Amino acid sequence: MNSQLSKFVEKEIVANYMTFKNLLQPNLFLESVLNLTPEMIQQHQLKGLVLDVDETLVPITVGNISEDLQDWIEKIRPHVSMWLVSNNLSESRIGSIARSLDIPYFVGAAKPRRHKVRQAMEKMDLPCNQVAMVGDRLFTDVVVGNRLEMFTILVNPIPHPDTIIRIHPIRDIEFFISSLLGNTITLKQ
Repeated sequence: MNSQLSKFVEKEIVANYMTFKNLLQPNLFLESVLNLTPEMIQQHQLKGLVLDVDETLVPITVGNISEDLQDWIEKIRPHVSMWLVSNNLSESRIGSIARSLDIPYFVGAAKPRRHKVRQAMEKMDLPCNQVAMVGDRLFTDVVVGNRLEMFTILVNPIPHPDTIIRIHPIRDIEFFISSLLGNTITLKQ
């Protein structure tokens, strides 16, 4: 391989590595969505939130919302527009959650595909840099948000109330790969 081609290939590998590394780096990592405050929203100049549903707002098999979540929504609502965007295909379950929160929604988003997240931002009539993607998964929620140049907020998954010990093997693999790339994901207290 000649030296010019070798340098080009090396440059492309480094660029792709940096791109993938950046896609997996959230702007903010919180213990729970309930820890996102109006002050944080103002600090980061956010006008909209695209919220994942399963394990971000409610445990994966739960169809009703908690009082804490309802209170948080009412506290946040005056500060931002909100949309629920879920990969879940259950129109009845996600729709029921969305109606109980009085928030518009999309199901079957296939994140990290951008289409439905972009549609939600268009419905809010906000530019990407004023909207946060909030979710519990690096490879879906954080990646789609970073692909759209949104502010990305990673939260820990909400445990199901019937589960004593909750393991997240896919999430653990996501964190492992992200750390191999050199990312540091630090929980904000």
